[in-house]
Amino acid sequence: MIKGLAITPPVLGRISIGKIVEKNGKRLPEKDDQFTITSQIQTKDGWVKHPLDEQLREKAQNGKLRTIPVRMIFNEPELNLRAEYSLFDRQTGRLICSGNGETCQRLGQNGIEQHPCPSPDLCPLAQGGLCKPYGRLYVNLDESDEFGTFIFRTTGFNSIRTLAARLSYYHAASGNLLSCLPLQLTLRGKSTTQSYRTPIYYVDLTLRDGVNLQEAIISAKQIDEQSKAAGFYQEALDFTARKGFANARFETDIEEGLDVLEEYYPEQEQNRAVEQQASHEGFVQDIQQGLQQSVRAVN
Repeated sequence: MIKGLAITPPVLGRISIGKIVEKNGKRLPEKDDQFTITSQIQTKDGWVKHPLDEQLREKAQNGKLRTIPVRMIFNEPELNLRAEYSLFDRQTGRLICSGNGETCQRLGQNGIEQHPCPSPDLCPLAQGGLCKPYGRLYVNLDESDEFGTFIFRTTGFNSIRTLAARLSYYHAASGNLLSCLPLQLTLRGKSTTQSYRTPIYYVDLTLRDGVNLQEAIISAKQIDEQSKAAGFYQEALDFTARKGFANARFETDIEEGLDVLEEYYPEQEQNRAVEQQASHEGFVQDIQQGLQQSVRAVN
């Protein structure tokens, strides 16, 4: 294996809750109130949609793709969700520093150096919003390619924190059978003081509609037993994935770094409220209807 090359899960496409639009000759990120599933091919008009996008959208309410059925490839939560504080060179897209809040690996004159990581708020190198949390969630959407993944990238605290919590909880509750659970990505909205009371969107991970936790665990145990009987070794898969991630100090390459800069570091990023806010009243109404249905179901 080539040292210094991060061996990450094979990516077949991307999952996003926004898109890149051209305004006044500049390519800028624009938030959306639904998921979009794209391939890895990009044209002048943006990323080409993956065929799964249309297939899932046909089943969605009002054609809005706000839930996506997924399967985790690994049992260990931190193998499915990779997240750290990241600082990119704004010109080249090269990752300069990556840390976890305690220690960081930083590109220096003599190669990769180890330093304390006090978090972006306290780090002199990160002042001015140069360093952000950066998360990558790898999920499987297509059972015909069990190791192929679609990647959801985000620099949002809400999505990273929620996904990390859900993965940890489902992992613990199922007895380390995370990869066997029937899960789905769910788009949620919330308003905060920082968003000036306008909705912002983040990604949650839940059990699929109509499945409760007890049923999911029973099903997961059955799938695990069948897989073991067939000779499938999940523990070895997780071990191999962990080695692949650790084969390089930085998991993010320059190509991915350029995509991150375009999607999450627009020129007007100092106005974070504008970057985060969305005015999709229909989504707010859908949330209200969903809450009302949940109340009726409980009653």
